[in-house]
Amino acid sequence: MTAVTFTEFRSHASSMLTRVEHGETLVVLRHGRPIAEISPAVREGQTQPSWKQPALRLTAKGAALSSAILEART
Repeated sequence: MTAVTFTEFRSHASSMLTRVEHGETLVVLRHGRPIAEISPAVREGQTQPSWKQPALRLTAKGAALSSAILEART
């Protein structure tokens, strides 16, 4: 979370919103006091970030790799 002054936010709003779009949360300060917190929007139907969702499980038909290695050793 990054704190920025209101004046700084107003002057660089486009770049600040790009930072938010990339996942950063900003706290906007006016006279040293927080007045707003800007965070990335949660997309509908997506309850958690994609990097926290379970990965795809890959499967292959046939003998397990360990079985194939043991067979090749004999």
